[in-house]
Amino acid sequence: MNLLRKILPAWLTDYRHKNLAPDLTAGVIFTVLIIPQSLAYALLAGLPPQAGLYISIFPVMVYAIWGSSMVQAVGPVAITAIMTFTILSPIALPGSPEYIALAASLSLFSGALLVIFGLLRLGFLSQLLSRPVISGFISGSSVLIIISQLKSLLGVSYEGDDALGLLSALLHQLPNSNSDTLLIGLPALAILIFARYGLVSILTHLGIFPSRAAFIVRLTPLLVLLIATAVVVHFNLDRPGGVTVVGKVAEGLPGFSFFLPNYHSIKMLLVPALLMAIIGMVQGISMAQALAIKRQERIDANAELVGLGASNLVAAFYGGMPVGGGVSRSAVNVASGAQTPLASIVSAIAMIGVVAGGAHWFARLPLAVLAANIVVAAISMVDIKAFRLAWAYDHADALSLLGAAIGVVVFGLEGGIILGISLSLAAFLFRASIPHVAVVGRILGTEHFRNVERHETETLPEVLLLRVDESLFFGNLNAIETRLTLELEKAPDIHEVVLIMSAVNMVDTTAMEVLFELNRDLALRNIRLHFAEIKGPVHDRLIHSPIWKSLSGQVFISANAAFEALSTPKS
Repeated sequence: MNLLRKILPAWLTDYRHKNLAPDLTAGVIFTVLIIPQSLAYALLAGLPPQAGLYISIFPVMVYAIWGSSMVQAVGPVAITAIMTFTILSPIALPGSPEYIALAASLSLFSGALLVIFGLLRLGFLSQLLSRPVISGFISGSSVLIIISQLKSLLGVSYEGDDALGLLSALLHQLPNSNSDTLLIGLPALAILIFARYGLVSILTHLGIFPSRAAFIVRLTPLLVLLIATAVVVHFNLDRPGGVTVVGKVAEGLPGFSFFLPNYHSIKMLLVPALLMAIIGMVQGISMAQALAIKRQERIDANAELVGLGASNLVAAFYGGMPVGGGVSRSAVNVASGAQTPLASIVSAIAMIGVVAGGAHWFARLPLAVLAANIVVAAISMVDIKAFRLAWAYDHADALSLLGAAIGVVVFGLEGGIILGISLSLAAFLFRASIPHVAVVGRILGTEHFRNVERHETETLPEVLLLRVDESLFFGNLNAIETRLTLELEKAPDIHEVVLIMSAVNMVDTTAMEVLFELNRDLALRNIRLHFAEIKGPVHDRLIHSPIWKSLSGQVFISANAAFEALSTPKS
């Protein structure tokens, strides 16, 4: 029994019987609902449609065993699909054998990196990209998704090297839009938009429970696809020159295809795979954490990385398309009633039945409706709310978000993430280079010290208490020196300067040398320099520096101790 507990995941060894019926039901419902999405995202990635079904089987099972989230659903998702297409389409023709092999290699490399990150316990790296940058990256990627799907929605054909080129080509091709495709695609798009943004409120107003109303909304894409397919079949709209459909989908289960990438593939894909792994890590862990918070559960970030990585490794050999933890996919899983990863395993088993015996059902699905599904999902990923919140709170973060989004659209995925990170770092350095420095005094009757401009305080006529609210490093020393000079000019009778360092977490070598020079220059003006409230790690470094030995004043344990000592008349 103890051996089984070590081998099997905790959710399985401690499985509660009451979850069995909901998980079984959810697994079947989930499978039916995500079939259109799986096909659509495979096509979005430039791969055969059945690839989306294949990677909804064994990679899903692997994540259920190795991951830590109870309800996150792994499989083909929009962000990995558009990244796959954007990375590989300049290298090989989408759908070609070379392209399929490169997609499998991309899945293999990104999966291996995620597993390595997890084994090295690097889950904390998911926090190194700011939320505005991630939001901007996803929003920009969503715009790329929308642009890439417009041709299927309108029934036109065009090519372009980037988003602007695609838009220009689209405008030239608009007069050539296929009328049958428009009659199928545009109503489907309108219905799906209405279902996502208006149907829930109408249903709840009619007295339907919100959870049931949300489930009906999740069911709408499948119903729209079934109706559109019936219309195509009945009126034979997929005739030559008419509505474009999925076409023949390979029947049956493929075997595992093991391969070793060549040096050329490794050289081309290693950096893109690293980018995909980082984005997948951030999105997967963030989604898992959000779901866990709602369910009052906890996740293990490192286990998540191992689970996501192992899923991609399996996907490389079975399906050949990178997988991820999807927002909409997980939402469908939760709406279906899933309680544990058993629902995902049931879904994977059900998908085996679909692939083995029902693949021919998908041959006449209209691409325009699949594109409409993708466009609606992508619209929901354009996070206008996050931009408004960031702009209202911090313009620099809002610009980082906007920069990442525009960068993705104009320069591609790699350019967007680099631009977003660069803007975030620039904003961070800008804030750090202009630290908040406050002249403080003691609040009457207490030992608390506050900014004299914000509070009524008592001060000492010959003493300047200056609190620096930032670590001291080479980039902000000039601002601090300028503020100190300004305060000394305003109060020429100052003979004691106390630097309160309660917010200083680091003093770099340049800052230490500047403090040494400042102490010397103040001493020449008959002004003593004191320190107060130095943190332990900073203290441990300074005691071995020249400033410590030459300090003209004292080191006080608190601002109040300095205030009391310096308020005592000198004998």
